[in-house]
Amino acid sequence: MVETIQYTPLNHLPEIHARLHKTFKSGVTRSLVWRKQQLMQLALMFQENQKAIEHALHLDLRKPDLESAMMEVLGIVKSCKAFIENLKDYTAPTRPAVESSKANWNATIHHVPKGVICLISPWNFPWVLTFKPLAGAIAAGCAAVLKPSEVTAHSAALMAELVPKYLDPSAFAIVNGAVPETTALLDLRWDHIFYTGGVVVGRVIAAAAAKFVTPLTLELGGKSPVIVDEGCDTDLVAKRILNGKCVNSGQLCVSPDYVIVLRSVCPAFLEGLQRTYAVLFPEGPFHPNAKYGKIVSERHAKRLLDMLQATKGKIFMGGKHEQLEDGVRIEPTIITDVKLDDALMQEEIFGPFLPILVVDTLDEAISTVNELPKPLVIYPFTNNPETKQRILNETSSGNVSFNDTTSIIGTDDLPFGGAGDSGYGVWHGHYTFKTFSHERVSIDVPASEEHAMAIRYRPYTQEKYDAICRLASQPLMG
Repeated sequence: MVETIQYTPLNHLPEIHARLHKTFKSGVTRSLVWRKQQLMQLALMFQENQKAIEHALHLDLRKPDLESAMMEVLGIVKSCKAFIENLKDYTAPTRPAVESSKANWNATIHHVPKGVICLISPWNFPWVLTFKPLAGAIAAGCAAVLKPSEVTAHSAALMAELVPKYLDPSAFAIVNGAVPETTALLDLRWDHIFYTGGVVVGRVIAAAAAKFVTPLTLELGGKSPVIVDEGCDTDLVAKRILNGKCVNSGQLCVSPDYVIVLRSVCPAFLEGLQRTYAVLFPEGPFHPNAKYGKIVSERHAKRLLDMLQATKGKIFMGGKHEQLEDGVRIEPTIITDVKLDDALMQEEIFGPFLPILVVDTLDEAISTVNELPKPLVIYPFTNNPETKQRILNETSSGNVSFNDTTSIIGTDDLPFGGAGDSGYGVWHGHYTFKTFSHERVSIDVPASEEHAMAIRYRPYTQEKYDAICRLASQPLMG
């Protein structure tokens, strides 16, 4: 395994760009046999190198092997398998229903590849957020350049080693580097850009895409709130919330960012958090048996610790941090008495802090959610059908997950994406294929239809005008 990351020389990027476009234009990526073979190779890359991938993730994030296997490896293998099984159906031309006067025009939708894709992925889940979109791009018949995060350097180095061994190097390339390399990539024309990360960089990428009118998918995260209603099993609620917050030490785009709890159930909810904390970490989160990861870098750790220092809330549980040889670990930390103007509420936390905001009514909970930019997910815990409908009707977010956290990212049969500041565009499963495909429409108008088209030809007579007006004034109902 390569232990050091080698940045791609800037003068190599035009050649990579040209090579990928030449391959796509040759038509080789359109072959279903080629697509299936590449998907098979991608799955094999993960199956045959699982331990090396887990080791890289441990070095980068101290990510537990179970989390790596479940969330980074298994997801790719399942995606590749599903695409292979469904590829014939996904790529088959479809015949949409059209109005009866055009029924014999042979109207057809062809699902054609967009072209060469630029995938820019983050550090928090470097493997699945690089290669799961790639699986959809391969299924769609595209070539792609992959730009993993330099922050998780061991993973990025291993990707650069493995990709040319398993995938067609004429169609796929890894570009490693930091801001200069990413900027140079964005100076080139791509057929679609797919970015996962933060809103600040997302705006930069959107501006770069606009120069070429390039289609763009942005998955940007945000402050995903939890709402805890009355009538819930507070122990189960606490278990599901705290477990979701602890995944990858809170460094997850769908991590529950803060909790809004009704005052009447707050004491029971806090007691549930205490019991859950004791079960998840009986010897404390820093004990080796806890298998609890680190913050990705010293810079990110400082940002979090500064945020904790600045809060006016009260630390209810946790709050300690530990300096390691390879980074910093911060305990899962529950903070109570938090207000909307608190330091913890000004940006996405992206770490193991869970602020608790107490409200008296559902109206106040909904108002609090709506005060902040649209989140990627809202997590309402409620058994009340009216409450569920109110949250759906009166809030806006990319997704809503009732009565659980983080499970939304495991539902590949559903579209997943943000709204507003949490991004735009959707992916997962078939929707990833559709993201990287263009629905190209064709019609074939037979000569026998000429009699029905006489009205469009000159001379433009009053009789023709009156006939069109009669059509335009027809009853709207009935």
